[in-house]
Amino acid sequence: MMSQEANDLITRTGPKDPCGKLMRMYWQPAALVDELAGPRPVKAVKLLGENLVLFRDEDGGYGLIDRHCAHRGADLAFRRLEKGGLRCAFHCWLFDASGQCIETPAEPKDSKLCQGIKQRAYPVVEKSGILWAYLGEGEPPAFPEIDAFIAPDSHIFAFKGHINCNWLQALEVGIDPAHASFLHRFFEDEDTSTAYGKQFRGASAGTDMPMTKILREYDNPIINVEHTEYGMRLIALREIDEERTHVRVTNQLFPHGFVIPMSTEMTITQWHVPVDDENCYWYAIFTSYSTPVDKKKMRDQRLELYELPDYKSRKNRSNDYGFDPHEQATATYTGMGADINVHDQWAVESMGAIQDRTNEHLGTSDKAIVQYRRLLRQEIEKVAGGEKPFMFLDPARARSIQGPATMDGIGPTRGWEIYWMEVDVKRRRGAPWAAPVSGEIAAKVPHLTAAE
Repeated sequence: MMSQEANDLITRTGPKDPCGKLMRMYWQPAALVDELAGPRPVKAVKLLGENLVLFRDEDGGYGLIDRHCAHRGADLAFRRLEKGGLRCAFHCWLFDASGQCIETPAEPKDSKLCQGIKQRAYPVVEKSGILWAYLGEGEPPAFPEIDAFIAPDSHIFAFKGHINCNWLQALEVGIDPAHASFLHRFFEDEDTSTAYGKQFRGASAGTDMPMTKILREYDNPIINVEHTEYGMRLIALREIDEERTHVRVTNQLFPHGFVIPMSTEMTITQWHVPVDDENCYWYAIFTSYSTPVDKKKMRDQRLELYELPDYKSRKNRSNDYGFDPHEQATATYTGMGADINVHDQWAVESMGAIQDRTNEHLGTSDKAIVQYRRLLRQEIEKVAGGEKPFMFLDPARARSIQGPATMDGIGPTRGWEIYWMEVDVKRRRGAPWAAPVSGEIAAKVPHLTAAE
């Protein structure tokens, strides 16, 4: 349990909140590139509690400025896109991507009023199918050279989904290895050959054993947490027998991301981004090593659940997440269908808009959550004291943050520590794009043995 004050400290992300000041030290996903692909590339965006408008100008550049016109507060999301900027429909004031007012047509011709007027504006960059915004002060950090950012466009796919709760409880599901054996339990196994694009539905590396079977039958993992140069590495071990152990390696990418295996050939890098304190979006980049991503199939699969333009789930609190008691008795642990995103959504939304951690009781299996919260508080305090936080990267340091390695496979009970690295190295060496092997792993795995 924690105090209400401590809970507020790690959940509130407004401009004046200590955690909000920390989050503004990092690039934040603001929208998918696809959302500005139409004939009117303008979108209202709420990010870290700020109401903004995102747009693409005639030259293909992006702007992110305050949603309310500096003249009399009219909504710029309904503006006209003209002359390299946004023109307010109320009095025709024109603002460029930097927020500078460049025309005030209703004023006298010799008026210099616009010269001193500037909307709040933030830089935007396009990266891996996502538009990223920096809401902090000064020069932004460099992006780490993780797989999701350096893989070619053919090998990545980006998507997002809305969750009606605080960002932190949504993130914490991703660093909780124990819940998958229950929340995502299927009573029958499907044909793993049809698992493309579906999480937890394929076979583990090096075996034809379905992941659903492993999670169902071996539900008491040993969880190891290691601190890394990018956050934390989580290793969940499920002993099959004396000779074989299932190893699942995932990562927490500070401040609010995680990297997990989706299949033997694909990883998911996901961020939980605060809209405000009671809503967030998950943004995910699916990265393939061996073959190009079937983007149409991936998108069509996800649009079965998520509705445009807001990327909200068709299964939600209003319809009990599709709950079916017969299904719960015969097919799935939750009775909420086969899409694990629905399971996660129910779990975190059911906690309330902001989880009341004053009443929780953590166990040994929650060790990653405990350590992450400790790290989060530490970095909040750093920023409050005027220091740069963890993972605020300069270009040289950013180049050293690679991978991170993930794995989902069955290896030797004695020797799993090297086996998972070997599997990762083999996958990277076989990729048609330059998927780097981190220095840490390269030093420990000079040759391929068990993974070959």
